[in-house]
Amino acid sequence: MIRLPDYNIPAFSHEAENRSREIWDDIAKPLKGLGAFEDIISRICGMQDDVRPDISKRICVIMCADNGIVSRGVAQAPSAVTRQVADSMSRGLSCVCLMAAHAGIDTLPVDTGIACADGIEEYDGLTPAIDHHYKLLNRCIARSTKDFLQEPAMSEDEFLKALDTGVQLTAQLYDAGYKLICTGELGIGNTTTSAAVASSILRLDPALVTGRGSGLDDASFMRKKEVISEAISKYSLFDMEASDIVRYVGGFDIASLMGIFIGGAMHRIPVVIDGVITASAALAVSRLVPEAVSYMIPSHQGQEQAMGYIYKDLGFEPVIHAKLKLGEGTGAVSLIPMLDMAKEVYDKMARFDDLSIERYVDHGSKDSAADSVADSMGGSS
Repeated sequence: MIRLPDYNIPAFSHEAENRSREIWDDIAKPLKGLGAFEDIISRICGMQDDVRPDISKRICVIMCADNGIVSRGVAQAPSAVTRQVADSMSRGLSCVCLMAAHAGIDTLPVDTGIACADGIEEYDGLTPAIDHHYKLLNRCIARSTKDFLQEPAMSEDEFLKALDTGVQLTAQLYDAGYKLICTGELGIGNTTTSAAVASSILRLDPALVTGRGSGLDDASFMRKKEVISEAISKYSLFDMEASDIVRYVGGFDIASLMGIFIGGAMHRIPVVIDGVITASAALAVSRLVPEAVSYMIPSHQGQEQAMGYIYKDLGFEPVIHAKLKLGEGTGAVSLIPMLDMAKEVYDKMARFDDLSIERYVDHGSKDSAADSVADSMGGSS
């Protein structure tokens, strides 16, 4: 078992969360009229310990890394694609960069293990953000993880370095004034590593949590599931702690994203889960630093099979059901404009007393779909 540092996670403020719910109920609209969006805003109040939450400066951190397991034929695209898309991100031209810029969200691609970074501009420190995007930040642990069927994907030192990369980067973003972090990732083969992590932590048959990724044919899909099953048997992963599971079959992206979730909680920064890779990192953190779960926000369901199992385990219900499977953080940044709109209502809408309108009365709304969502989300009381 890997010994982790002691992380100082502040207590989630149920007082601020509950006071925020009272503010929502004072707004001149039907009770719980904005459903899960009301709940997320109130949870952010609890995270920040402030009934006037601030999500004005936000960033999407995209952890980029390659995975040695691609040599086993589990991915449709070659590892070279990771480098190509990372270069596009560094120039602000990838899908998540374009979407995020439109929503007023900065993007920061981070090289934690791209197999070949030749020809890409990489920087050891944060460059000035131009048009809402930073250049590629060099935090490379190693040039790809190992083939986990042959040996553990990373050494213990590499795992701890990747984890610390996320923690330290979050501290840097906190010092830069960021109030919300969206998580993203890039790396050919990482739906295999994330499925292996989720299957092992949840102790589920890989067939239940493994999807086709970017669109595998039947033969490759079968091989993907066989590879994960073989690794679980080889290392007895069902009997391992989450940190060891990630070290054995995860990726540098997953391990560094774990650090982002932990670091966000340490600094009271809400951290938005994107797709299955970031969700598997969140799942691992839930086993190692459970207090950090209160600072996580779900975004979308995603099409990978593991998503439903992971969200159920975390106690979250995603609010976007749009069959997204792009990755990069695109689902996470898609949530933010909707939160902005909900916050506009929260901050500016007239109250019942202002309009001399009789308040709505709650006659059993606990049976409503909106409250079911609210009750299921972590950190709520």
